[in-house]
Amino acid sequence: MARAATATINLSAIRHNYELAKSMAPEQRALAIIKADAYGHGAVRVAEALSDIADGFGVACIEEAVELREAGVTLPILLLEGFFSADELEYISENQLWCTVHSWEQIEALQTASLKQPIKIWLKMDSGMHRVGIQPADYKDAYSRLSEMDQVSDIVMMSHFSSADEPEKPVTDTQIATFNQATEGLDSPVSLANSAGTMEHNGARREFQRPGIMLYGATPFMTSHPVADKLQPAMTLSSEVIAVRELEAGEPVGYGCTFVCDKPSRVGTVAMGYADGYPRHAKTGTPVLVNGQMSRIIGRVSMDMLAVDLTDIDDAKVGSPVEFWGENLLASDVAVHCDTIPYTLFTGITRRVHKKYI
Repeated sequence: MARAATATINLSAIRHNYELAKSMAPEQRALAIIKADAYGHGAVRVAEALSDIADGFGVACIEEAVELREAGVTLPILLLEGFFSADELEYISENQLWCTVHSWEQIEALQTASLKQPIKIWLKMDSGMHRVGIQPADYKDAYSRLSEMDQVSDIVMMSHFSSADEPEKPVTDTQIATFNQATEGLDSPVSLANSAGTMEHNGARREFQRPGIMLYGATPFMTSHPVADKLQPAMTLSSEVIAVRELEAGEPVGYGCTFVCDKPSRVGTVAMGYADGYPRHAKTGTPVLVNGQMSRIIGRVSMDMLAVDLTDIDDAKVGSPVEFWGENLLASDVAVHCDTIPYTLFTGITRRVHKKYI
């Protein structure tokens, strides 16, 4: 490996975070959500690392499930978006995937499908997020129709929260109440809680939790949280200084000359850019660690390189390590400076960044 841009993935941290999620409702089950290549951490490697403790996995679509099955993953896999065309149902049935159903069109396609074995269906309700899902008033009708199908083995009732990461808002309690009212009298397992729901909302912890971002050590909350504070960061994004410049006051740095030195400065160029997944819109002042010491991004991030301030780091030189986020600098803290969230930082890492697993 020549270029130093590396994402180091700590699989033990992911195991710790999954077990933390399980501890919130130890008598129930938790599907580890590993969609989007495990939020950029590597779905197959994460699934293998959790294979002896996980109750199953959640992915967005069939392509992600196929990758796992072909890699030898045998635990249950839930398709969180269900199927997009009826011809997927044969594979879903043969490979014993669990499948979300969120529309009447999917229900009708399922009813006319010829399957070798029935499918476990997760019937999704739109309890207030208004993205996908059966309307509460129609939910019992959809449940009844699925219950009568030979193509269906079991039903899990599910919904998704819009604002569980903002516990000060009453929205989540309203969604739970809507769900409870619409499912009254139905006897099936329930899944409501995402990461924030698992950590914060007692009423959301039902038979299946769905921890996602918390598995990777990032908090969904904007402020300190007693459970989130126990998470261990799983990804460390790093590179190294490849050049050093001594600049006078008034000298600009980078494209567009958006940063101008206000005093004599030492500037380091680092092998990391937006083509690696580091956000172009990171502002001057976004924190980084150089030789373990706090510094900052200066100027615009370019495709393959960016600049950091070395003025107050006397021992920095070509080859000095640079950490962009990880154990010592939380992704959630970096995200604030980039007007984004840790989810986009993790999932944005591109294939040219070397992944190292520990």
